[in-house]
Amino acid sequence: MTPGMIFLVLAYVLSQFYRAFLAVLSPVLGVEIGAGAEDLAMASGLWFVVFAAMQIPVGWALDHIGPRLTSSVLLAVGGAGGAAIMAMAQGPGWVAVAMMLIGVGCSPVLMASYYILARDYPAAVFATFAGVILGTGSLGNIGAALPLAWAVESFGWRATMWGMATVTLLIAAALAVFVRNPAKADHSQKGSLLDLLKIPALWFILAIMFVNYAPAAGIRGLWIAPYLGDVYQAEIGRIGTASLVMGLAMIAGNFFFGPLDRVFGTRKWVIFAGNLVSGLACLALWAWPDGSEIRSIAVMAAVGFFGATFPVIIAHGRSFVPPHLVGRGVTLLNLFGIGGVGIMQFASGPVFARLSVGATPAEAYSQLFGLFGLMILLGCVVYLFSTDRTG
Repeated sequence: MTPGMIFLVLAYVLSQFYRAFLAVLSPVLGVEIGAGAEDLAMASGLWFVVFAAMQIPVGWALDHIGPRLTSSVLLAVGGAGGAAIMAMAQGPGWVAVAMMLIGVGCSPVLMASYYILARDYPAAVFATFAGVILGTGSLGNIGAALPLAWAVESFGWRATMWGMATVTLLIAAALAVFVRNPAKADHSQKGSLLDLLKIPALWFILAIMFVNYAPAAGIRGLWIAPYLGDVYQAEIGRIGTASLVMGLAMIAGNFFFGPLDRVFGTRKWVIFAGNLVSGLACLALWAWPDGSEIRSIAVMAAVGFFGATFPVIIAHGRSFVPPHLVGRGVTLLNLFGIGGVGIMQFASGPVFARLSVGATPAEAYSQLFGLFGLMILLGCVVYLFSTDRTG
């Protein structure tokens, strides 16, 4: 792996950290700046929506400017700048602005590495390498669990966020120095995003991409803390441990599913099986929302593990994309994946507030998890009509 790819993976570690860290900070943010669960759901949703919206200009930039400047400039301005605003936050509105900026900063880093993979590596190993990058980068999920809880308790959350702003700026500088742009595709072949949307096979893949990541990201990044706190009266240490367990499961899932398309000779059925089990795990949380904290954590870990088919879905969709549109192709897929998370994050706060009226916490969370499960299963039904392709 080249130095540039190593730093892109480190940048993706930051991206994973920033999409999950609010879950651990939620108790202290509620006490110190009055940011409640619904405020943080909105802020987290804004991160994902902005991140998703950025995929369109990022795709164009990867194809025309290249991954070096695209990733380094956006990470420096948006990522480090947003972390600094978060460190100075005085109320929920500051958190929302910070998360939007961080979403801008994180938007190119994974797709920049996937763009380099798609341009410089054989198509047959794309899913395997993409899974390795995603799994390694998902260490950011671990950093946003127990290590973050320790840092907050030791140094305070503001000092911790200033430290993250500094680290983000240093990694952005490393991207500017070490990332090398691949040879450009033949741009005598014209094409646009509309040309991708005219490929019928992509639409079935976009459907499963839209629902694949939303439950795992929603639970790990937002709902695991209030759920365990409200139903099991868990404090920050137990919440950090549970977040660590789910984060490790998500990492293991990426390494597990990445090479399976070559093992079984199919991408479609690997993706379908993983998402089916992930959806059923969400329904298990719906059926048994309380009674055993350990069982609930294990089932949430299963949601994360079996939902980790993201890189295989990217590989499946990329197989239908012409070479001169690779940047826009992988970012279109990512737009649907992250956009689905953002919409669910936005919706989950108000939906949960309504479900909570006249219900116990366990009953309200049960129905929320049930909605997550039904969403994945509906995506699986649509995906059944997709065309398999492993090349």
